[in-house]
Amino acid sequence: MTTNIDMEQLQKDAVDIFNSGFACSESVIYAIRKHFEIDLSDDAIAMSSGFPWGLGGGGCICGALAGGTMCLGYFFGRKTPGDPKITKCFELTNELHDYFKETCGATCCRVLTKGKEKNSPERKAQCTTFVANTVKKVAEIIIRELEQ
Repeated sequence: MTTNIDMEQLQKDAVDIFNSGFACSESVIYAIRKHFEIDLSDDAIAMSSGFPWGLGGGGCICGALAGGTMCLGYFFGRKTPGDPKITKCFELTNELHDYFKETCGATCCRVLTKGKEKNSPERKAQCTTFVANTVKKVAEIIIRELEQ
Protein backbone atom coordinates (compact mmCIF):
# COMPACT_ATOMS: atom_id res chain seq x y z
CA MET A 1 0.00 0.00 0.00
CA THR A 2 1.05 3.57 -0.65
CA THR A 3 -0.21 6.99 0.39
CA ASN A 4 1.87 8.84 -2.19
CA ILE A 5 -1.11 9.69 -4.40
CA ASP A 6 -1.15 11.95 -7.44
CA MET A 7 -4.63 13.44 -6.96
CA GLU A 8 -4.95 14.63 -10.55
CA GLN A 9 -4.10 11.18 -11.90
CA LEU A 10 -6.45 9.57 -9.36
CA GLN A 11 -9.30 11.74 -10.58
CA LYS A 12 -8.36 11.16 -14.22
CA ASP A 13 -8.35 7.39 -13.75
CA ALA A 14 -11.72 7.45 -11.97
CA VAL A 15 -13.22 9.59 -14.74
CA ASP A 16 -11.65 7.51 -17.53
CA ILE A 17 -13.01 4.23 -16.16
CA PHE A 18 -16.37 5.91 -15.53
CA ASN A 19 -16.48 6.96 -19.16
CA SER A 20 -15.35 3.48 -20.26
CA GLY A 21 -18.30 1.62 -18.81
CA PHE A 22 -18.00 1.41 -15.04
CA ALA A 23 -20.65 3.29 -13.10
CA CYS A 24 -20.04 5.86 -10.35
CA SER A 25 -19.57 3.55 -7.34
CA GLU A 26 -17.42 1.12 -9.30
CA SER A 27 -15.21 3.94 -10.62
CA VAL A 28 -14.47 5.35 -7.17
CA ILE A 29 -13.51 1.93 -5.79
CA TYR A 30 -11.45 1.08 -8.87
CA ALA A 31 -9.39 4.28 -8.64
CA ILE A 32 -8.84 4.07 -4.87
CA ARG A 33 -7.73 0.45 -5.20
CA LYS A 34 -5.36 1.26 -8.04
CA HIS A 35 -3.74 4.35 -6.55
CA PHE A 36 -3.41 3.14 -2.97
CA GLU A 37 -2.11 -0.18 -4.34
CA ILE A 38 -4.33 -2.18 -2.01
CA ASP A 39 -5.02 -5.87 -2.30
CA LEU A 40 -8.74 -5.56 -2.91
CA SER A 41 -10.52 -8.18 -4.96
CA ASP A 42 -12.60 -7.39 -8.03
CA ASP A 43 -15.41 -8.71 -5.83
CA ALA A 44 -15.47 -5.35 -4.04
CA ILE A 45 -16.17 -3.60 -7.33
CA ALA A 46 -18.81 -6.20 -8.13
CA MET A 47 -20.38 -5.65 -4.70
CA SER A 48 -20.81 -1.97 -5.54
CA SER A 49 -22.53 -2.62 -8.87
CA GLY A 50 -26.01 -2.22 -7.40
CA PHE A 51 -25.42 1.32 -6.15
CA PRO A 52 -25.49 3.35 -9.40
CA TRP A 53 -28.52 5.48 -10.21
CA GLY A 54 -29.47 5.58 -6.57
CA LEU A 55 -29.55 1.87 -5.73
CA GLY A 56 -30.20 0.29 -9.09
CA GLY A 57 -32.30 3.11 -10.43
CA GLY A 58 -34.29 3.78 -7.26
CA GLY A 59 -32.94 7.31 -7.03
CA CYS A 60 -31.64 7.10 -3.46
CA ILE A 61 -27.99 7.59 -2.39
CA CYS A 62 -25.58 8.67 -5.13
CA GLY A 63 -23.40 5.76 -6.20
CA ALA A 64 -20.19 7.81 -6.03
CA LEU A 65 -20.94 8.56 -2.38
CA ALA A 66 -21.79 4.90 -1.73
CA GLY A 67 -18.55 3.73 -3.38
CA GLY A 68 -16.57 6.26 -1.36
CA THR A 69 -18.23 4.99 1.80
CA MET A 70 -17.22 1.44 0.91
CA CYS A 71 -13.61 2.60 0.51
CA LEU A 72 -13.63 4.28 3.91
CA GLY A 73 -15.04 1.07 5.37
CA TYR A 74 -12.22 -0.91 3.81
CA PHE A 75 -9.61 1.24 5.54
CA PHE A 76 -11.36 2.10 8.80
CA GLY A 77 -14.25 -0.32 9.26
CA ARG A 78 -14.49 -3.11 11.77
CA LYS A 79 -14.22 -6.84 11.17
CA THR A 80 -15.42 -8.12 14.53
CA PRO A 81 -18.72 -7.42 16.31
CA GLY A 82 -18.53 -4.78 18.98
CA ASP A 83 -15.21 -3.32 17.81
CA PRO A 84 -15.32 0.35 18.85
CA LYS A 85 -13.35 1.16 15.70
CA ILE A 86 -16.78 1.68 14.11
CA THR A 87 -17.01 5.08 15.79
CA LYS A 88 -14.09 6.43 13.72
CA CYS A 89 -15.54 4.91 10.54
CA PHE A 90 -18.87 6.63 11.22
CA GLU A 91 -17.09 9.94 11.83
CA LEU A 92 -15.17 9.72 8.54
CA THR A 93 -18.22 8.59 6.59
CA ASN A 94 -20.20 11.48 8.01
CA GLU A 95 -17.41 13.84 6.94
CA LEU A 96 -17.64 12.46 3.40
CA HIS A 97 -21.44 12.73 3.45
CA ASP A 98 -21.36 16.36 4.59
CA TYR A 99 -18.69 17.25 2.01
CA PHE A 100 -20.68 15.59 -0.76
CA LYS A 101 -23.93 17.28 0.24
CA GLU A 102 -22.27 20.70 0.45
CA THR A 103 -20.28 20.30 -2.77
CA CYS A 104 -22.88 18.57 -4.93
CA GLY A 105 -26.07 19.99 -3.42
CA ALA A 106 -27.66 16.76 -2.19
CA THR A 107 -26.85 13.08 -1.62
CA CYS A 108 -29.90 11.62 -3.32
CA CYS A 109 -29.44 10.67 -6.99
CA ARG A 110 -33.02 11.60 -7.89
CA VAL A 111 -32.52 15.11 -6.47
CA LEU A 112 -29.08 15.54 -8.04
CA THR A 113 -30.24 14.48 -11.50
CA LYS A 114 -33.76 15.93 -11.53
CA GLY A 115 -34.77 16.92 -15.04
CA LYS A 116 -31.91 15.05 -16.71
CA GLU A 117 -32.47 11.97 -18.84
CA LYS A 118 -30.66 8.86 -17.56
CA ASN A 119 -28.23 8.52 -20.47
CA SER A 120 -28.00 12.18 -21.51
CA PRO A 121 -24.63 13.90 -22.00
CA GLU A 122 -25.69 16.53 -19.44
CA ARG A 123 -26.27 13.92 -16.76
CA LYS A 124 -23.07 12.03 -17.64
CA ALA A 125 -21.07 15.26 -17.31
CA GLN A 126 -22.64 16.02 -13.95
CA CYS A 127 -21.99 12.52 -12.64
CA THR A 128 -18.42 12.66 -13.95
CA THR A 129 -17.87 15.70 -11.72
CA PHE A 130 -19.37 13.86 -8.75
CA VAL A 131 -17.03 10.90 -9.32
CA ALA A 132 -13.95 13.15 -9.64
CA ASN A 133 -14.78 15.20 -6.54
CA THR A 134 -15.70 12.19 -4.44
CA VAL A 135 -12.65 10.06 -5.25
CA LYS A 136 -10.37 12.97 -4.38
CA LYS A 137 -12.10 13.65 -1.06
CA VAL A 138 -12.02 9.96 -0.13
CA ALA A 139 -8.29 9.82 -0.87
CA GLU A 140 -7.68 12.97 1.17
CA ILE A 141 -9.50 11.50 4.16
CA ILE A 142 -7.63 8.18 3.90
CA ILE A 143 -4.23 9.86 3.60
CA ARG A 144 -4.92 12.25 6.47
CA GLU A 145 -6.04 9.47 8.77
CA LEU A 146 -3.28 7.01 7.87
CA GLU A 147 -0.60 9.63 8.40
CA GLN A 148 -1.79 10.58 11.91
